[in-house]
Amino acid sequence: MSTSPADHPHVQEENGIARVGLNRPERINALTFEAYRRLLEVFQSFHRRQDLGAVVLYGEGDRGFCSGGDVEDIIGTLVGAEPSELRRFTQLTCDVVEAIATCPIPVIASLHGVVCGAGAVLAAAADLRIATDDTRVAFLFPQVGLSGADMGATYLLPRLVGESHAKELLLLGEFVTAERAYSMGFVQQVVSRGNIANETLRWATQLAHGPRTGIQFTKRMLREEQSLSLHDAFQKEAEVQARCMTHPDFGEAFVARQEGRVPRFLGTVKGVGVP
Repeated sequence: MSTSPADHPHVQEENGIARVGLNRPERINALTFEAYRRLLEVFQSFHRRQDLGAVVLYGEGDRGFCSGGDVEDIIGTLVGAEPSELRRFTQLTCDVVEAIATCPIPVIASLHGVVCGAGAVLAAAADLRIATDDTRVAFLFPQVGLSGADMGATYLLPRLVGESHAKELLLLGEFVTAERAYSMGFVQQVVSRGNIANETLRWATQLAHGPRTGIQFTKRMLREEQSLSLHDAFQKEAEVQARCMTHPDFGEAFVARQEGRVPRFLGTVKGVGVP
């Protein structure tokens, strides 16, 4: 296991899984300028890693995953700031979300309690979201005088929950329960507080022990095919799947099935790029 210094966020790695913890529990893990910079640095570094199979993003403490930008550190500072300074900040926040969404490694957001504002967008950028039954989600931007088009929310949300639900979440800015978030499609699973750690680990372990080349190609194509025509998408899938068939994991899965055992995938990724 490797562990970073106790900063915000806190990063731990073990068995091919990186755990990124927002660790200001006394402030419901409210984000600071430094937290945004650190998150960007961390997720950009994951783009270059071939030894990880899953990333878990979570919030420490009992009160929630993340309450958004810190009122004192960020909002108080930005009120009355120069336009150029405001633009640098909004660009930073968008860069963080883009780094998460485009990370080649699958990202799981493990949610509990309060998930609002910037915290809700961080969760939306993940590939999988699991929540406790006491989770409450809100995209609060209209309630603080801002646009719902923040940090990529108007791009991400319609693709997760559909345009109608996205409009409800982004125009009203109200909290929704875990059950409602599940019915919308925002989270894929709702569990009790006592089960969240085990279920998150189960997903992360399955990803980390799976065929990483195939999984990472899947994530990349899900994103890239959104902007392709039907014909071009089919052509790209044919190309990508043929490339995956040249990877040793394909043969290993076949041999393991013949021998009646669990496949031992290589756990490394080489050349996950789509020309």
